[in-house]
Amino acid sequence: MRIVLALGGNALLARGQALTAENQRENIQKAAESIAAIAKQHEVVIVHGNGPQVGLLMEQNAAYQEYSPETTPYPMDVLGSQTCGMVGYMLQQELRNCDASLNIATLVTQTQVSKSDPAFANPTKFVGPVYSEAKAKELMAASDKVFKADGEYYRRVVPSPMPQDIVEVPQVETLLTAGNVVIACGGGGVPVCIEQGRSVGVECVIDKDLTAELLAEKINADLFVILTDGSIYRNYGKPDQAEMKVATPKGLSEFSFPAGSMGPKVDAVCKFVESGRGDAAIGSLFDLDKVICNEAGTLIKQGEGIEYY
Repeated sequence: MRIVLALGGNALLARGQALTAENQRENIQKAAESIAAIAKQHEVVIVHGNGPQVGLLMEQNAAYQEYSPETTPYPMDVLGSQTCGMVGYMLQQELRNCDASLNIATLVTQTQVSKSDPAFANPTKFVGPVYSEAKAKELMAASDKVFKADGEYYRRVVPSPMPQDIVEVPQVETLLTAGNVVIACGGGGVPVCIEQGRSVGVECVIDKDLTAELLAEKINADLFVILTDGSIYRNYGKPDQAEMKVATPKGLSEFSFPAGSMGPKVDAVCKFVESGRGDAAIGSLFDLDKVICNEAGTLIKQGEGIEYY
């Protein structure tokens, strides 16, 4: 079975943890154990998040510019590619530490977006460090960057457009056919657009789950899995909450899920199922072997209705 795994940020860094290499490696070791356990029986592509990592690089860039004003911060596409290498290196190293017989390849992947996407007219995705209102206004006056209030501070906001295409799909296919576990589209992929026949970087971020779904369609995956804190629930956090075992896009459309957490994930899995290529699932990384057998997590498939545990 060909499986695309979207690895949530909590698998790389637990909430509230310091963004140290040691903490990330410890979490990645746990992630690698779960993935390695299924990688010998299936073709696996891993798409990981990179939000905290990009934020750290942006802060480091800003700090260095204070020391060396002529050294302008690197653009977001370049920072995104750096995180692909960093997280990919740790993942492929720890996967081989779990099973030395695995062949693993990390591919820096470009995701094409459209400059006409409405997201560019209304940047909403917070990135990078916090600033005072005065400092944010100073930075906006000196550049084309946009800052908005985030609580009592200000942070930079960038567009989050829909992914249109993935440039390196043929390379992903080649690596899979050669027997590799492939790590691709890290952080949603390096955002690019095509201008006069040339690929150029774009200052934006792309939703990792949406890119993973697009990749699953492009490579005709049999199963698309989003690994997060757990299953889909009806009325999560309320006294009558109920864990879904099997769901359908039609059944899920009757519920409202939080835009900042489960909502985009549900949208992504429903989109894949509706494409007719295969099933999808949402579940915990540490139940991955059970998730792919529908013994844990929530399986999303075509049809009607909801089945609960």
